Amino acid sequence: MTTKIDFKKEIGTYSARRGRFQIVDVPDLRYLMIDGHGDPNTGPAFTEAAEALYPLAYRLKFASKQDLGRDYVVMPLEGLWWADDMDSFTAARDKSRWDWTLMIMVPDWIGQDMFAGAVEQTAAKAGPRRLHDVRLGALSEGRCVQTLHVGSYDDETATLEQMHQRFIPDNGLQMTGRHHEIYLSDARKVDPGRLRTILRQPVKARE
Repeated sequence: MTTKIDFKKEIGTYSARRGRFQIVDVPDLRYLMIDGHGDPNTGPAFTEAAEALYPLAYRLKFASKQDLGRDYVVMPLEGLWWADDMDSFTAARDKSRWDWTLMIMVPDWIGQDMFAGAVEQTAAKAGPRRLHDVRLGALSEGRCVQTLHVGSYDDETATLEQMHQRFIPDNGLQMTGRHHEIYLSDARKVDPGRLRTILRQPVKARE
């Protein structure tokens, strides 16, 4: 029987504690990635992006198990978020100004050939509209600050303000890279007040 790997348990940075900011070193990881812009709650862009990622992620999982004998749990949805003015994430909370990249982590043994084959097979079965916008890419974040947020996505503001304006500068650090969220809960099935999300911010030593 093939052992199924759960990378959430294997990679320490997929764990965080509520009410505590941690400085962690995130390993370089590979992701399925797709870009977008604007409020995730209005318009079709965010939904279409997610709909492109999931069938491809499962197709790769099945191909890995069948062709390589290596099975794994499909990882949760993640998002990189940024804007020209990062205050739009806290003070203004103007989601229409946000850019984002949705992602699902895949094992490092998933290569471009396997990815291309999975895209072709997914497209052959009435694939999602934005399927061909998905790419296989790497992300190198390095030193980060992260915490676990429990509750609605719209209630993240106070935690982010504390992270950005207090914890990071108080520890001799400054923000770099893009705000990163890891959605440990399925928002379609879990009450908003119980959603579990890792909030992560890449940092470097203050200059």
